[in-house]
Amino acid sequence: MSVAIFEAWESEIRGYCRAYPTVFKTAENARQIDENGKSYIDFFAGAGVLNFGHNNPHMKKAVIDYIQANGVTHSLDMYTTAKRDFIEGFVNTIMKPRGMKHRLQFMGPTGTNAVEAALKIARRVTGRETVFAFSHGFHGMTLGALACTANDYFRNASGVPLNHVHRLPFEGVANGSDIQALRKQIEDPSSGIKPPAAFILEPIQAEGGVNIATAQWLREVQQLAKDVGALFILDDIQAGCGRTGSYFSFDDMGLDPDVITLAKGLGGFGTPIAMNMVKAEHDKHWQPGEHTGTFRGQNISFIAGREALRYFEDDKLMTDVKRKGDIMRGVLDELAATLKGQGLAVRGKGMMQALDVQDGAKAKEIAKTCFENGMLFGPCGTQGKVLKLIPPLTIADEDLNEGLQIFKDAVLHVMKG
Repeated sequence: MSVAIFEAWESEIRGYCRAYPTVFKTAENARQIDENGKSYIDFFAGAGVLNFGHNNPHMKKAVIDYIQANGVTHSLDMYTTAKRDFIEGFVNTIMKPRGMKHRLQFMGPTGTNAVEAALKIARRVTGRETVFAFSHGFHGMTLGALACTANDYFRNASGVPLNHVHRLPFEGVANGSDIQALRKQIEDPSSGIKPPAAFILEPIQAEGGVNIATAQWLREVQQLAKDVGALFILDDIQAGCGRTGSYFSFDDMGLDPDVITLAKGLGGFGTPIAMNMVKAEHDKHWQPGEHTGTFRGQNISFIAGREALRYFEDDKLMTDVKRKGDIMRGVLDELAATLKGQGLAVRGKGMMQALDVQDGAKAKEIAKTCFENGMLFGPCGTQGKVLKLIPPLTIADEDLNEGLQIFKDAVLHVMKG
């Protein structure tokens, strides 16, 4: 069958399908197969949702068993065995080893819902309106989160002013990311810059071009937030849940965020879930039911997410992620060296690796060539000039190497003209 039905009836808003013009039918781990039987190696993984692969067998069995036992599927925020098991697993596996005592807040099922809730609690706690966000950041598509998102293409679709956000340059992306200079401005009563409700940022800007903040810079932002009475919010929605070789992308950096937003890979299986980790002293400012969401009781995601947490009960997967990340990095470094005169840049951590080819049109052509040869990935960053590779963490070495070879050949073909 063709894609005609989609083109005839689906909204013009559709995006990814334009880059992948086929109809997918089945998927397993790092492979998707279309209805014509063609296999594609997936280095996109649902934009980071499928950290543990398509149809992960452990999660699939747990979900099927739960459904066959007539487990509760939808529960608003009522207590269920599925939610209890997930919370116990998260607390024991992720929080207690790190000495974290945050409260867990479930809201709507996507990352933008998590960001909206984080902004609300920051404004409630501080009594302030303005939030400081950073250049090249991406935080979601609903209006509050969109106000914090930097990309004009997305912002221009809002139709209304996106207010109460002050934009700052992210470290290494734009000039002027000196936090000490910002401190002086905030402390100067004649600067016109008042302390914000919060600083919100991604330790690794995934959609913004895989821009990685240093631990020192992040600690400076955190300290400034604390000193001026603002909340420090870390958006780890795409880079978290094991993607970088540890559960959080900011592990071992000496950070103690007031709020952490999580989604995407949290549910493991591809079913939607979002969760904020909020320090207890801030969480107490909520009134019961003050921030709700019909699908905050997403029990299928709790079941699959509990299985995902088992991957973090030992170091096996994270050790493997670091190993595979090194393989990916090696290929990108080789490409940058081979094409040295074209100014390519390699950025990444763990199994989020990227090659900045400095040209959006060439990046698009590389992605098209990869698709034609059976490999999927998504360009990102300014003008889509950054080639971001985020395969499932569970990808087999054979698929990893084959996918990287397809990618390497496409880059060389396009960049050499």
